[in-house]
Amino acid sequence: MTTPDRWRKSSYSDGGDGDDCVEIAASPTHIAIRDSKAPATRTLTFPPSAYTPFVDSLKSP
Repeated sequence: MTTPDRWRKSSYSDGGDGDDCVEIAASPTHIAIRDSKAPATRTLTFPPSAYTPFVDSLKSP
């Protein structure tokens, strides 16, 4: 699988130096997530149908 080239940062990363966030890139076949402080390291990838349940699980108390 190739790494996406259109990464975007969260809108919540406006404060401070903006480096403490994750970046997300989407393609028709998968969604990739990486640490903005270490973009050359590993990424998490999900099929589009699994991304929303993943994010929802992070929001759960």
